[in-house]
Amino acid sequence: MSEIANNSLPVLPPKQEIETKNVLKHAISSNRELARLKGYCSLLPNDSILLSSIILKEASASSEIENIITTQDALYKAIVANERVLDPATKEVLSYRSALWLGYNEIKKSDILRVNTILSIQEELEQNTAGLRKLPGTSLVNDTTGEVLYTPPDNEEVIKNLLANLEKYINSDDEIDYLIKMAVIHYQFESIHPFYDGNGRTGRIINVLYLVLKGLLDTPVLFLSSYIIKNKTQYYRLLQQMHKSENWEDWIVYMLKAVEDTAKETYKIISDIMELLETTIEVCKSRLPKNIYSKELIELLFVQPYTKIAFLVEAGIAERRTASKYLKELVLIGVLESFRLGKETIFVNRPLYDLLKK
Repeated sequence: MSEIANNSLPVLPPKQEIETKNVLKHAISSNRELARLKGYCSLLPNDSILLSSIILKEASASSEIENIITTQDALYKAIVANERVLDPATKEVLSYRSALWLGYNEIKKSDILRVNTILSIQEELEQNTAGLRKLPGTSLVNDTTGEVLYTPPDNEEVIKNLLANLEKYINSDDEIDYLIKMAVIHYQFESIHPFYDGNGRTGRIINVLYLVLKGLLDTPVLFLSSYIIKNKTQYYRLLQQMHKSENWEDWIVYMLKAVEDTAKETYKIISDIMELLETTIEVCKSRLPKNIYSKELIELLFVQPYTKIAFLVEAGIAERRTASKYLKELVLIGVLESFRLGKETIFVNRPLYDLLKK
């Protein structure tokens, strides 16, 4: 592969026909699964129950693609203890979560996905203000052989123009199926590779934000990263193939399969969480003292697997001393476990923890 920067990367829309018979066939099944997921999520009584945990799961998986590995335990401890000093991997995963929320809140407010929002997402991810690449020398290299696989545009003006074109394509309404467009957008962003760091994770955030922007999802609950981890070799092979010959069909079909598979997977996870919630509510109704049980209390235990007294106080469920009593009662009936973390007692919803670990 040439080490010459790809300053002539074609602008969007693609010149070739991308809605081939094979692509459209896969788009139908992907759209069906996504609509099923969206419909199920709309019936949930409290979407904060699933959003916090599922977004954290996606943040962890997306970072794993870049070989940023943290444990689920470290993540939940960091959140519940509000730790300021984190190991680098955990810090990066939590930055991914906050970057996703930043982007989501912005598109809900403005109903558009701007380049400036993409810049803010990357800045939040990387916790720096380096911005767009201004210097040449960035290449994508095979970690094993050292071979240069692709050299993205290295001219700042070219990068800015390509991003402006991408913004226009993202926000334009044409007759192309939105999931097919998402695949095109993802390829183009990865090929522009506008930042020194964080391109992959920023690109995966753009994917789910685009689905929300176009109304295919109400909330950013689809985590494509799990599919990419399982099919990582194929992902990079198809990207490289696109750089050589722009074989749109294979690339788009791969991304459509990612949507279909992860929509099914997410549906299953959410339905398992809701089933566990209903079971826990029934146990607590029958075994907790009447003056302690409330649906709000049980739902709070499902926002994330680790909780503490302060969370009940912040939610307005109980004052500090009463909150401590509530949580201890939940331990007594086997709904929660507890352990010490520094000076605090942390309470764990073990079945939820195990479910999210899958």
